[in-house]
Amino acid sequence: MTTPDCTAADWIAADWDAGTLRLWAMRGDQVVDSRASDDGTDGLAGDDFAAVLTRMTEGWADAPVVACGTVGAADGLARIACASVPATVDPRPVQVPGRRVWIVGGLTQADPPDLMQGDETRIAGLLAARPQFDGTLCLPGAQTRWARISASEVVSFQTFLTGEMFDLLSRQSVLRHAVGTPGDIDAFDAAVSDALSQPHRAYGRLFQLHARAQLGGLQPETAGATLSGTLIGWELAGARPYWLGQEVCVIGAPARTAPYARALAQQGVTCTEGDGTAATLAGLGRAFRAIADAAAAI
Repeated sequence: MTTPDCTAADWIAADWDAGTLRLWAMRGDQVVDSRASDDGTDGLAGDDFAAVLTRMTEGWADAPVVACGTVGAADGLARIACASVPATVDPRPVQVPGRRVWIVGGLTQADPPDLMQGDETRIAGLLAARPQFDGTLCLPGAQTRWARISASEVVSFQTFLTGEMFDLLSRQSVLRHAVGTPGDIDAFDAAVSDALSQPHRAYGRLFQLHARAQLGGLQPETAGATLSGTLIGWELAGARPYWLGQEVCVIGAPARTAPYARALAQQGVTCTEGDGTAATLAGLGRAFRAIADAAAAI
């Protein structure tokens, strides 16, 4: 086995959000090495950010860092201004004063109020490969964002707390005794349909997952699939203007994108799936090239 020559990396890509930090040592567009930790921005303050970067990049080249995510929020490493939609998808990296760190600015929306920090970079990465895309992007995660794309601009977007709601209900509510990893396709399909057609009844059935498990009539994988399908069904109801009659591309980790693709297929929507990590690196790569071009023009 050979050890990656990280001393030859010419820049470092970082996706730094509330719960995690992912880093890649890059040589051009090639990944030389990668690392990840649970050092999310929520648990850091002040000099913590610099200390984490130093520790996590130990042994790598002393190279500029190009980052996206909540690291650019008010309580992150530095507050980076966001652009208002409609806005171009071209990355807008801003250097952190006194550091060889650039952070890509996010996007805001005034009406209804919304904010994205990180997903704008994945959108830029996807559109680098599909510049003519005109439709809707769905980006599942702890929060799921739906973004309407036209003429290489983000026209509007909407954020849903579906991932966080699943984690909270399955880990911190009474349902934690019932819910396991989703693994029952039929239960998922039925829950999506029920949540879309009868949201009031679906809401009333959440506690039934606990009751059925206590009475011995429900398996954890079925309870998990039912909860997941219910939450995604409610989300699809709220996001209907984004996907109805639109071309949809779902971007993220396969475990995140697959349930959305299946739920959308139930509604007659044909969608494609894109790799979230590849989109992130492509977007950060566009930002790095913009930084290099700006430096060359001086």
